[in-house]
Amino acid sequence: FTLSISPVADSEDIIDEAILLFRANSFFRNFEIKGGADRLLIYLTLYISECLTKLIKPVGLNEATKILNTHAVGNFAIPGDAGFPLNSLFDKPASRNDLELMRQYLSQLRQELSNRLLAKIYDGDKPSKWWMSFAKRKFMNIASVSGVGY
Repeated sequence: FTLSISPVADSEDIIDEAILLFRANSFFRNFEIKGGADRLLIYLTLYISECLTKLIKPVGLNEATKILNTHAVGNFAIPGDAGFPLNSLFDKPASRNDLELMRQYLSQLRQELSNRLLAKIYDGDKPSKWWMSFAKRKFMNIASVSGVGY
């Protein structure tokens, strides 16, 4: 599968939804899963938490962009990896090809989410204190979606 990023006016996608609902969702310890979109929303919410944690030390927008772009494409766990914290929610890729497609899809999601998140939390060269106050919250009591050792 391929994630096509082509913004359409007045159209929200799962990334916009994750950013919009992040602050409210970050207070949940449990999350009712009704389908695949909910699983992806959980993953993206955890990734937003990770991004905010990476930006705890105040940095300007240019430095924050470098930090999150590096993090988005860095090594991260995917479903089926021993360090992936959501293995109970996701199916392990069935083949090597599926594994690579999953990694590419999640990498693309992480990159796009990082870019949109920066646009949302930075006003000029300073991050919003209100957004950054959520950096230490653990959604579903999980600290990282990238996995242990990644």
